[in-house]
Amino acid sequence: GKREREAGEAQTFLASVGAGAAALAMRHTRAQDARKPNIIFILADDLGYGDLGCFGQQEIKTPNLDALAREGMRFTDYYAGSTVCAPSRCVLMTGYHTGHAYVRDNAKLSLLPEHVTIPEVLKQADYATGMVGKWGIGQEGSDGMPTRQGFDFFYGYLDQTMAHNYYPEFLIKNEDRVSLLNKVPDAGEYGQGVATEKVEYSHDLILREGLNYVVANQNRPFFLYMALTIPHANNEAGDQGMEVPDYGIYADKDWPEPQKGHAAMISRMDDGIGKLVATLKRLGIYEHTMIVFSSDNGPHKEGGNDPAFHKSSGPLRGIKRDMYEGGIRVPTFVHWPGKVAAGTSSGLPSAFWDWMPTLAEIVGTTPPEGIDGISILTTLLGKPDAQQQHEYLYWEFQGKQGL
Repeated sequence: GKREREAGEAQTFLASVGAGAAALAMRHTRAQDARKPNIIFILADDLGYGDLGCFGQQEIKTPNLDALAREGMRFTDYYAGSTVCAPSRCVLMTGYHTGHAYVRDNAKLSLLPEHVTIPEVLKQADYATGMVGKWGIGQEGSDGMPTRQGFDFFYGYLDQTMAHNYYPEFLIKNEDRVSLLNKVPDAGEYGQGVATEKVEYSHDLILREGLNYVVANQNRPFFLYMALTIPHANNEAGDQGMEVPDYGIYADKDWPEPQKGHAAMISRMDDGIGKLVATLKRLGIYEHTMIVFSSDNGPHKEGGNDPAFHKSSGPLRGIKRDMYEGGIRVPTFVHWPGKVAAGTSSGLPSAFWDWMPTLAEIVGTTPPEGIDGISILTTLLGKPDAQQQHEYLYWEFQGKQGL
């Protein structure tokens, strides 16, 4: 009798523990479902419409990005803010096209306090906001620095010319310089140049800080802007400008050295995205994270790179700095489990200035009045017939395009 009573009590205890664990797991799931999505916006630098496998590339391997695109929605008629760096990034962050944006002509201008950015809008919804990579629209000490434009955390390059160099002597963390082990004896006015001692590859450091940011903010909604510098060239390095630690799987290819470097840079970026996805899955937040991928303009012809070699523009005419499709139409997709249907695509004509109102609608805040963007959330949710359309898309020719 005693043993039977003890066995029955043990079964009851185990059943209650199991029920409690199941209830706890259900509450955790419901809390995750109710939580606003994490948002990671990945921006490549000078990546052409045809540089990814999911957009037709045959030689350069991008399996991790291709997998995300297959599980989400590809945008086949999606456009960058400009044909060059700084104005394109200004358009993305502020929601104004280049007819109205503050930064034009790839000028070294810094955003002003009155400018409203995406992270400032998302902070209204209690988002943590972080950025790693290349900013390009706010110099050191100015009001345009990321940490003065809505970002809680920043690591990377402020100056777009310094960002040419993948082995700089320092990077910026929040508002301070962090010294690196690289040596650049003839650094230019903005810190650009060619390192004679190449120890720390900036892309790898930027990726590491991005992954650390995800881990640190896993328990609250966060916005992470990953403005990667790959595959931009080091313009100061001439034909050796495709700086990368090694050529990886392309080392034995019968290609010119710059083309090996170009391909290796893109595949290195893809490997980093694989690490990001693995981190999100390990933390249990992959299903609650929206990932947007795009590029700031078309492919470059710098650092010895020939964009025709791997058909970087795909079927399009033109490259970076050209006001043709190849200069502004960029490979773009959105991965958002449970919201964006897998294996879908959209031909909606849309552009960088649409992300400000789109993300504001997703998190339940209001974008600034008078911007040029239109929310594309209805398209993302599979309701194209309800999508508001642009009357036109506008770009302004950028005259000072040497950077």
